[in-house]
Amino acid sequence: MNGIDANRTNTKGARFPAWLWLLPFALVFFAFQVAPMLWVAVSAFHVNDSWGLGNFREIAASPFFRQAIWRSLVISLVSSVLGLLIATLACQAMMHADTRLRRLLISFTNMTSNFAGVPLAFAFIILMGANGVLTLTLQRLGVLEGIQLYSTGGLIVIYTWFQVPLGILLLFPAFSGLKLEWRDAASLLGAGRVAYWRHIGLPVLWPAMASTLTVLMANAMGAYATVYALVNTSYNLMTIRIANLVSGDLFLRPELASALALILVALMVGVTLIQRAALPRRETHG
Repeated sequence: MNGIDANRTNTKGARFPAWLWLLPFALVFFAFQVAPMLWVAVSAFHVNDSWGLGNFREIAASPFFRQAIWRSLVISLVSSVLGLLIATLACQAMMHADTRLRRLLISFTNMTSNFAGVPLAFAFIILMGANGVLTLTLQRLGVLEGIQLYSTGGLIVIYTWFQVPLGILLLFPAFSGLKLEWRDAASLLGAGRVAYWRHIGLPVLWPAMASTLTVLMANAMGAYATVYALVNTSYNLMTIRIANLVSGDLFLRPELASALALILVALMVGVTLIQRAALPRRETHG
């Protein structure tokens, strides 16, 4: 009996410290995730030593801020859709590659998914800038007068570039779930390639594609380092405006930046809700 009591005591003693292992993570999560969000949420409603919706009214009445919101939405949506389409085609091609080549492509995708920010902007400046290698080559061939890298189209190209590797990493497991038996069964029933993808492949992949599109939208909406390294503050985007309002010397207005950040969060919540509404509902039978 003494041995049993000792084992119970040791078990209780071993279980109690297990809660303490979560304490460092909880503190770090609260300090770097919860506390900043709470500060932003409270600060957004603080206007000149009072409380109200003045910051949001100012944003709604300003064509400059409305332009930043609209451009962020357009660039994020277009680059996410293009990235999703290219990633879908790439995953389908990777499924037909041999195992060694597939592993090599996955490793390369993992590496390129982290190639963003300042290095990516510098690479595009060297390649497609005003004096870039590709720009000068096309100009000498008389094919193109110049590539507008610092325009909306140029930013969409750059955003799509770093969206594709992330899209491949998120979509490839879903493509791995497509069974060859489904294709064989569809062929036996007389279904061609188009019918297979329409009735079997895309319906199976649709939840993963919708979720991937949401992640890509969030990735593009929150991108800052790449566009800042490329155009500094000369291009009007939400992340640029938020950073400028927080760290600017002339326009230091952190409360207005918090309101813009809350609008950014609200936009992403709206995209997530739309994505959830577009997914087929699974009925559960109890």
